[in-house]
Amino acid sequence: MKKHELIFWSLKVPLDFLIIFSAFFLAREIRLMTDLIPGIQLPIQTIDTLSLVNFALFWGFIYILTFSFHKLYFLQIFSSKIKEFLEILRYWFYAFIFFSVFIFLWNGIVYETEIPRLIIGFAFWLGTIWVILERIFLNNLQYYLLKKWIIPKRQILLINNKKSEKIQKILADIKLANIYKIIWYTNSKEISDFPYKYRWSIDDLQKLLEKNKCDEVLYIDSDYTKKELLQLWELSRIFWLRYRYITNSFDITKTNTTLWLIHNIPVIELENTSLNNWWKIWKRFFDIIASSFGLIFCFPLLIIIWILIKIEDPKGPIFFKNRRVWENGRLFNLYKFRYMKWDYCIKDAYGIWQNNDKALKYEQELIKKQSSRSWPLYKIKNDPRKTKIWTFIEKYSFDEIPQFFNIFIWNMSLVWPRPHQPREVEKYELKQKRLLTIKPWLTGMAQVNGRENNDFKQEMWLDIFYIENWSVLLDFKIILKTFWVILERIKK
Repeated sequence: MKKHELIFWSLKVPLDFLIIFSAFFLAREIRLMTDLIPGIQLPIQTIDTLSLVNFALFWGFIYILTFSFHKLYFLQIFSSKIKEFLEILRYWFYAFIFFSVFIFLWNGIVYETEIPRLIIGFAFWLGTIWVILERIFLNNLQYYLLKKWIIPKRQILLINNKKSEKIQKILADIKLANIYKIIWYTNSKEISDFPYKYRWSIDDLQKLLEKNKCDEVLYIDSDYTKKELLQLWELSRIFWLRYRYITNSFDITKTNTTLWLIHNIPVIELENTSLNNWWKIWKRFFDIIASSFGLIFCFPLLIIIWILIKIEDPKGPIFFKNRRVWENGRLFNLYKFRYMKWDYCIKDAYGIWQNNDKALKYEQELIKKQSSRSWPLYKIKNDPRKTKIWTFIEKYSFDEIPQFFNIFIWNMSLVWPRPHQPREVEKYELKQKRLLTIKPWLTGMAQVNGRENNDFKQEMWLDIFYIENWSVLLDFKIILKTFWVILERIKK
């Protein structure tokens, strides 16, 4: 995502709210002058400023919520403008109906002051017109800046095996769109008359994508095998690129697709996840509330476990820090209650660097001898490093409580794929790196479906399923199922 896309997206929410709020006050001023009904002069009705502010704030909240749930703040600005305006009218009308029903049913219960119906009607039409004009202005401004190269255009990689004369219309439409720059094309064979730089192997292409020099992939046609095309598609997801193809030119169907236009060319985008930027904000808000509540609720238990750990092994900290890999391959410290004696803790996460860390060597020996899971995952059976208190806190999953700190500071989320250690990530296959495109979790699909009984491939596919099929409902199902899993472990 380019910075200018995020800036223009972030402008829409406050501008919409300001428009809605102002529309109510202009509607009141119009009502004081006229009812706009030819041949009829209705008695003038108005409302005090404080009550009008409350009604305007409420409708603003309903409007923003309605548009957010229906993806009208999606970053894509280059789709059909008519479709966008029709969608605005549609969901604006839904917000209007909800607002009208609410003020009718709750008059005298939630509030006492009645707002004149004509003020509501005027505000509805004023807001509709202004929001559409705002969208036209923002879209045209962004389009103009792109056209004049004031802000960078989206860089496209073409997958193509056709001569330029056979795809002139496609190339012309990409140029006429004025928002794209073709930087390379790739295929198993080079095309002699094609006017763009050629990249041939998937491995060569991967090196270029790792340098973040491409924004999206557009598939036209190719001589690649199906396996190579799947690998290329996987690369686009790993490096968070848009993958689109000319309609009917790809023989793999996916449910997470969206139809767009590049000027007059219909293209289909394979979306990485349904978790767009608005939902990320909602998810972050939920994480802050959930982690704050979790820390407050578990604070007495945290103190008790703190004391018990210190009694058994006083020379070490109570938190076990473990280096994990999160979004985009960055490292962070995952917190747990320390379950092993301090001498057995690997020290790098504590800022203590040792060339020959005896604790690390001992752990590697235990993994070879006693691991119950297949590499790159491991779980050491009858771990001799454990403290006595560990049996208690592991059974009730109390060891996970400190991870509420990770969630609060935002290097984890309440529900996401699991974070792995760097030495586990080093063993990943290319397709498994898809798990590093988003933040890690406290709980997730693999955690509530098999847990430690899953091998790595099963866990990977469960987590990728979550990424591709994310929804608020799925998050709540996982959270509820997590409590059920904990209760089942307590019963054993």
